[in-house]
Amino acid sequence: MSNQTFSILAVRGLDWKGLGYLISIASVLLLGAIAWPQSEDAGWHLPVLIFGMATSIIGMACRYKAHLDQQRELKKAEAEARRR
Repeated sequence: MSNQTFSILAVRGLDWKGLGYLISIASVLLLGAIAWPQSEDAGWHLPVLIFGMATSIIGMACRYKAHLDQQRELKKAEAEARRR
């Protein structure tokens, strides 16, 4: 197997949607770190920031699970179609 063939296979095997969600999660954490309230900020800032970050990450996790479920169903349907 040539080096070029190996790199093409590696890219095809990459779950781009999963990678996108991981990058989005990292961006939420980085933006949250920048927005972290200072001691003089209102007391409600911290809980709202944490809740916003958590709901964003949970939403991405739900969408990724739905993606995995859809991929599993597609593979199942393809396998069933090949058996016929």
